[in-house]
Order: sequence, then C-alpha cells, then structure tokens
Amino acid sequence: MRLVVVGGVAAGLSAASRARRVDPSLEIIVLEKGERISYGACGLPYLIEGQAKSIEQLIVYKPEFFERERDIRIRTHSEVTAIHHGRREVILANQERIKYDRLVWAAGARPRTPQEFRNDPRAFSLHTDKDAERLQAFLDEKRPKTASVVGGGYIGLEMAGALRARGLSVILYQDTTDLLNREDAFFTGALLQHLQRCGIDVRMNTRAPSDPGTDLILCSAGLQPNTEIPSDAGIEIGRTGAIRTNERTETNLNGVFAAGDCAETTHVVSGRPAWLPLGTTANKMGRVAGANAAGRRERFTGIAGTTIVRIGGLGVAVTGFSELQARREGFSPVAARIHGRDKAKYFWGKGVQVELVADRSSRRLLGGSILGEDGVIGRINVIATALTGRLTVEDFSQIDLAYAPPYATAMDPLLIAAQQLARLLD
Repeated sequence: MRLVVVGGVAAGLSAASRARRVDPSLEIIVLEKGERISYGACGLPYLIEGQAKSIEQLIVYKPEFFERERDIRIRTHSEVTAIHHGRREVILANQERIKYDRLVWAAGARPRTPQEFRNDPRAFSLHTDKDAERLQAFLDEKRPKTASVVGGGYIGLEMAGALRARGLSVILYQDTTDLLNREDAFFTGALLQHLQRCGIDVRMNTRAPSDPGTDLILCSAGLQPNTEIPSDAGIEIGRTGAIRTNERTETNLNGVFAAGDCAETTHVVSGRPAWLPLGTTANKMGRVAGANAAGRRERFTGIAGTTIVRIGGLGVAVTGFSELQARREGFSPVAARIHGRDKAKYFWGKGVQVELVADRSSRRLLGGSILGEDGVIGRINVIATALTGRLTVEDFSQIDLAYAPPYATAMDPLLIAAQQLARLLD
C-alpha cells in the first residue's frame, strides 16, 4: 500500500514518520513544493533578530535522514496542483501523476497579503524559509532604518520586536482594538505599555496606509489555509474556512486525511470547530493522521489555542478564551486579574500578570493569560492542562504546585488568581 503525504514540514513529516512506525511495510512518499523540509518556521523571527545565525540552524532533519533511517521517500520541488480521488492520484506541476492508496494533505497555509503591498519591493511576509532569506538579504543590502509592521498577531509582534532589536524604528499597525486576537482590553493594555517601553510606535484600530513612508514593510495580516486544491477534489471545507476533519483527522473522502495549518479541529473548551494554525497542533495532528492512514484508529481530541511569544524580553501567553470570547461562545464568563511575583523577592523575582476566566454557572475554567519575564510557559501550560481536563476553579485552586524560593512564591500567582476568581463567582 502506498501513502502519499503532501507537505514536508511539521504535520506532513509527523504523519509520514508515525505511519512508518505503525506499518514498516508501507510505501511512503512525501511531496514538498519547496527546497527544504523539516525546518522550524517558528524560529524565523529569531533568525531575523540574530538569535539564530543561519537558516541551517532551523533545520531539524534533511531528506537523506528520512530516506536512510525511516525508509521515507522525500521529493522536494514537487508541487501538487490537483487531486483526482476517483483515480487515486495527485498531479504535479510538471504533469507527473502519482498514485496513492491513502493520502494525507498537510500543505499548510499562506500569508494574507493586503492588495496594496503585493507589488511593493519594500514589502515582505515571513512564513517560509525563502521569505526569511529574501528579507534577510534586503536588510543586509539596503540597510533600512524604518519599518512598518502590518498586523498585531504573534508574527507581527515577534517581528516588531526583532526589527527593533536590529535598531530599526518600528511602527506597528493593527486594524482592530486588540492584540494577539485576544479581544481583552486588560491584556492588550498591558502589552501595549510594554511595546511602547520597547520604543515601538503602536497604532491601534488603524489600517496601514498604502504607502506607510517607511523603508521596509512587514506584512503579517494573518494566514489563509491552502484548501483550494482539496476543495476542487470534493473535500469539504469547514465553517472556519479550513478543511473539515473528524477526530481521526479524516476528511469526507475515504482514505484522505488532513492535518496542520490547512485543517480545522475541535476546541476543547467550546467543543466547536476551530482553526488556530500553530506548529504544536500541526505536529500532533500529523501524528494522528499518519497513524490512521497506516491503519490505526487514533483520536486527536482538540486544542485550547495555547500560544506563547517573546516580545522585547517579555513572555506573552494565552490559552482558551478571553472573557469576551467566552461570552460569544455562549458562556457566562467571569474574569479575575492579578499582579504577582514569579519567585521570591530575594531571588530577584519579577512581576507577572495573570488572568483567569471561568463560567459562572458551571464554575469551569475557560481560559487564561500570562505576561511576565520568567516562568510564563510553565504557568500557561498548567492552565492549558486544566482546560483540557475541564477543571473547575475549586479544582484548579487545589493543584499541588511545586515551590522553592528560587523558582516560585509560596502561593503561586495562578492559585492567587484562582482564589480571587472563586470569590467573584460566589
């Protein structure tokens, strides 16, 4: 039996590797339209910043590794232009036809670039290795002094920080009133203050002009899932605009699976379809898709939308829903917000901001956010675990968290926030 995987980065290679472990006899072909596979796209802002010195540092494996160690055939420069499911074949740009018995579509997403910037030689996106190489060359050759960043999502914020670290004067345009799509005035306000302290000029609720008057324009106005080819083949698109899949990552076509940034999944808090393109989700979905394409019956239970970014030394993390988002999902949310310290003062403890959201009727946790310099990832992961486990505020407030003065305070900020939230719910 032959498995064809379209896409050679996170979801696609996770699917191929998992399929190989499940069925050692399977013939596996991975089709990647680009030159490189298995690179950490999430590290691209840090390449621009200078933390990573070359694109090669972001590469996890090269094609020879998969072919030698896992007996997976990797074909780069192989762009799929059509799927003919009735004949069980995909068609490449060079008109070559490749047969499959099972197919995993893991072709990711692409940037949404505003029309006015598509032909501007100063305008760049940052989504692929080639995007990073083009941007890096521009920075090295043109030596821009000013930059406009269009969009206040995680790539926009990371790139605003990266360009500022390189010494550029940066304006960030966000056409809504919130950052990181959080819809939370408290969270956005704290983040705005930090960005301004970093010297970034943030213009909220403002659309970037067609000519911002800067030397460089970085477009990070969101992503669009690559669904046109699957849709033309009869694969259903979900309400989020991404490919509709079930808990086994199956599409409506028998033997065709989808995973990663092109596919929607289920939100563990609301139980509704969700599309949140993140590398961690792509890897986990890909594993399930690969296992099931090889004959297993595994489940992908969904996501909480857990995200963390670093901006000018500050860790910014969210999971689940904000108060406003939770209300839109049909809950009766209550939010508690506290400022604490990440560890003992005599161990140079620094400030940390915590927000927790819960449902008034069920007292179940619905979301949370953390801002701080240290300990942010550990705390947001605790909240994400609680959301997955459907914990109530009382359950959460009794979690036995570790404590030692070099690492935490005796009463962790998470527990203080939970206690305050319980009082608000009473």
